[in-house]
Amino acid sequence: MSFMELDLNIRMSENPLALNKSDAGEEVVVVREESRFKQHTINILISDKEEGNVQLNINGTLLEIPTYKLTITDDKTEEIRVFQVTRDIPHFTEEKQHKSLLSFIGIKRFDTTSYLYENICFEPDKEGITEYTLDKYRRKTEDSISYTFTHRGQTILLYAGNIENFQKPQDVDYYFVIVDAHNGQSFMGDIHYREQLLKLTPKVQLQLIKRKQLTKEIEYTQKGQIKKKIYL
Repeated sequence: MSFMELDLNIRMSENPLALNKSDAGEEVVVVREESRFKQHTINILISDKEEGNVQLNINGTLLEIPTYKLTITDDKTEEIRVFQVTRDIPHFTEEKQHKSLLSFIGIKRFDTTSYLYENICFEPDKEGITEYTLDKYRRKTEDSISYTFTHRGQTILLYAGNIENFQKPQDVDYYFVIVDAHNGQSFMGDIHYREQLLKLTPKVQLQLIKRKQLTKEIEYTQKGQIKKKIYL
């Protein structure tokens, strides 16, 4: 089949992401469509089971955040890779003082301080697995990649990259941070590999399993470690 027979249709927006000067250096994906070829799908599944934890910078404070299993595959290669991802966003509410028995006789050195955070998270409306279609355009820089989707007027971000420098964008209500041993580079490499094999810009579906037990508040130590979880 010659190149002319492929009958490719290319649609390009002059500024599809409403990018400003601060977005310089970002790669914008052009959506390619071809009626004779199937558009494949990348599927991302976030589970409801805790896998470990990671330290994230939350408003200038390093906090321990639980992570969950994330599985990625596609409908062409059917190859499966597994990563970890966060689902919770702690929001500081109050400082708590814990007095030791010795504090009553004036010895304060054994007193401790902990910090209570409200847990903010995005959960599906119904039980089981809920599917969301990610926006056609994804943002990619040298050290990060991110997708967004909207639900009932709220914007949700899926991010992989350098977590030390990650800050929640102001126009995002909730976010998931993908964790791997190489600052998101393993996940980015996997996405690039699949995009090359799938040829046409693939559709990306996010599947999210609703958790049966939600954390309402998290109490942290002075070192940012989880001391206690308070459930709904």
